[in-house]
Amino acid sequence: MSARIGDYAIVGDCRSAALISRGGSLDWLCWPHFDSPSLFAAILDERRGGRFLIAPSGTFRSERSYAGESNVLVTRFLTAGGEVELTDFMPVLEEQEAKSVLRPQHELLRIARCTRGEVEIEIVFDPRPCYATIEPRIESMGKLGLRIQLPGSGLLTLRTDAPLGEGGRARVTMRAGDELQFSLSLARRQPAVLVPFGERGRWMQERSIALWQKWARQTQYDGPWRDAVVRSALVLKLLQYAPSGAIVAAPTTSLPERPGGDLNWDYRFCWLRDAALTTRALYGLGHHDEAENFMSWLLSATNLSLPKLHVLYELFGRKPGRERTLPHLSGHAGARPVHIGNAAVGQVQLDTYGEVIEAVAHSVRCGGKIDNAIARMLIGFGREVARDWDDPDEGIWEIRGYGRNFVHSRALCWSALQRLIDLNQQGHLPKAPVDEFRKARNAVREEIETLGWSEELQTYTRTLAGGDVDASLLLLPWYGYCAPDSPRMLATWRRIRERLDAGGGLLRRYHGRLTAGEGAFGICSFWAAEYLALGGGPVAEAEEHFETLLRYANDVGLYAEEIEVSTGHALGNFPQAYTHVGLINAALTLRERVERGKSALQRERQEMIPEARA
Repeated sequence: MSARIGDYAIVGDCRSAALISRGGSLDWLCWPHFDSPSLFAAILDERRGGRFLIAPSGTFRSERSYAGESNVLVTRFLTAGGEVELTDFMPVLEEQEAKSVLRPQHELLRIARCTRGEVEIEIVFDPRPCYATIEPRIESMGKLGLRIQLPGSGLLTLRTDAPLGEGGRARVTMRAGDELQFSLSLARRQPAVLVPFGERGRWMQERSIALWQKWARQTQYDGPWRDAVVRSALVLKLLQYAPSGAIVAAPTTSLPERPGGDLNWDYRFCWLRDAALTTRALYGLGHHDEAENFMSWLLSATNLSLPKLHVLYELFGRKPGRERTLPHLSGHAGARPVHIGNAAVGQVQLDTYGEVIEAVAHSVRCGGKIDNAIARMLIGFGREVARDWDDPDEGIWEIRGYGRNFVHSRALCWSALQRLIDLNQQGHLPKAPVDEFRKARNAVREEIETLGWSEELQTYTRTLAGGDVDASLLLLPWYGYCAPDSPRMLATWRRIRERLDAGGGLLRRYHGRLTAGEGAFGICSFWAAEYLALGGGPVAEAEEHFETLLRYANDVGLYAEEIEVSTGHALGNFPQAYTHVGLINAALTLRERVERGKSALQRERQEMIPEARA
């Protein structure tokens, strides 16, 4: 039986990532980048995809955790005869260390230690490059390990002190104190670096843990949910492609949103719809370097497609290739088709303009600058919005088929124009055509308030003159379109709960053909918690809602895109940056709400002091 989505944990080095199951099977790895063809893909085809397994050969129970606030994974296998600890990580070093240490370009280390008794370990090294289209020849180089020549100029090498033959399989009996090290590396266009064993592996482990923990300590959040917030921050850091600053939505493709169904998409790209929320999360946690690197990528990528915006971009800001299917893969738990590429790149999403401009405005609030080139770009985006805001589009959920008049898209057009007006008034965009932007902004609001509000249903609606709601409407107060406790927003919140509440604190996106059979959406559920924290309900209700959602993380604190309502299991690509961004922002807003309450109480007490003395 294949592992469930939530049975996986992630390790990586801010360039690529691997997913490893509770059972010690490395079932997904794309090298050299997040969006490269896979080397192991058992997560998408149990029989054909390829895996790298290290686990007891008999019956066992496993426990796992990350080594403190790090991205170094430790799995404990417990058997009747003893225990083995397996540590998995991609080495990361500080810049000066990296320059002084000879190491492979891309490496994953797996270190197995027997801590008690005696355990027979099974090892299966079965890479299947290029999305399992190649069954490679494994060559033994004796003490230099196993190697596989990849198409083009790549050389995959496995160095280990385990007795692996050309078949890549072995069973080894380990006794207390024994240790086996495995160094999987990829060399491209440069000579391979074959590393020694022993102290080097342990040193790399210690240095990697230290570096991750040093970064995590910089997280400026000391609230009651620090563990969940820091883990979410570590996920975002892991999914940020260091050479460019881009943050991928997830490191996987085609993990199903509908069990056994066809809602299977490639998420190894960067979506503009995530921009403002991601920027706020990074700045809010004090990770300014990551926020600024992301903003640098964002502005560079959008500059390449002026004056239009793509829905998504690849790691270096280019337009991704076309979507295609891989019919030879059976899909996760039989969910087909398996896709690479994403056809949403050809869609129109007007909300992306609001996201990008809001992200820039947030950067400015945190000390960022707008130079002349950025100013011209922002004004160009504003003119696009002022001209095209009333066009149909595919919306935040990328509905395939034909465009619709989504209220969320209209509200983000309002936000785009309002932020540009604000930036002009603050002196950042002195050449902005403010009258043009103000006229369009007012027209957008008038349309939303007339056609986007249903007097009969007493709610903002999913589409203009529509009859249903969408969880994305919870973002209207976040973007400043209306107050969270305004009568219309409170009525909309009541309607969203009536229509989209899936129980257990979970919310669905909306009701429609696309969402039939899928799970509740992770970020929508956190949007509800944040809406309450913004002022849409009592702070105690917001805290209770948030704490309920924390229970849906897997055992190492990770979330997928969706949550299966009946079981609480993870659905969709994993781990999902968007869900973790939602968690961070909800926690930050809750902290702000609590601090405002404390300040108000303190002022009230100070005002009472003179009266008491009198």
